[in-house]
Amino acid sequence: MAKKALVVDDEKLIVKGIRFSLEQDDMQVDCAYDGEEALKLARETEYDIVLLDIMIPKIDGLQVCQQIREFSNMPIIMLTAKGEDMDKIMGLEYGADDYITKPFNILEVKARIKAIMRRMNQNTGAAAQKKVVEINDLKLDCESRRVYIADKEINLTAKEFDVLELLVFNPNKVYSRENLLNIVWGYEYPGDVRTVDVHIRRLREKIESNPSEPKYVHTKWGVGYYFQA
Repeated sequence: MAKKALVVDDEKLIVKGIRFSLEQDDMQVDCAYDGEEALKLARETEYDIVLLDIMIPKIDGLQVCQQIREFSNMPIIMLTAKGEDMDKIMGLEYGADDYITKPFNILEVKARIKAIMRRMNQNTGAAAQKKVVEINDLKLDCESRRVYIADKEINLTAKEFDVLELLVFNPNKVYSRENLLNIVWGYEYPGDVRTVDVHIRRLREKIESNPSEPKYVHTKWGVGYYFQA
């Protein structure tokens, strides 16, 4: 079955170029030129990847990303003309899985997409061995990639789920921020370890009753993070 991509950018030449290139890889590509159109398409179709520009009309890309996260964990790569670190971190704060700064090489875009899809497939395969894990009031359904706390579903981004799944399946093993970055994001990911800190903080805010005194995802100061129930 062909992979499905959604490309969102108000610069039609950029959209046309990305669409042509992805279709050469036998992907089905939908296009949107503003935030409202992007959200409509995202609600109608579960995409394998979303390429989302930040500066788009009607609803900006960060808000689109945040709203998509309310109903789906489909992978999102932010496209931004801004190179400042804060903009990149903000994109991840809103639930993005990766970012690419314009101007970009289409080969880099395709490499990032393939890396994300490969990790998604690997995670699905590994999780198939044990589909549901229940620890205290935490329930991890690896097949549907859903998380519940006290039977209430918690919306995690794809990367937040990947981090939690890795930690849960390796309890008490301490992962350094560099290790988590390499395992979850991949060696080719250009970001830095602050990306990990952002995701751990967001994950705690979602699954811990008191994020400042976590019950599940703990910090070993000066070393890294680990899971303990």
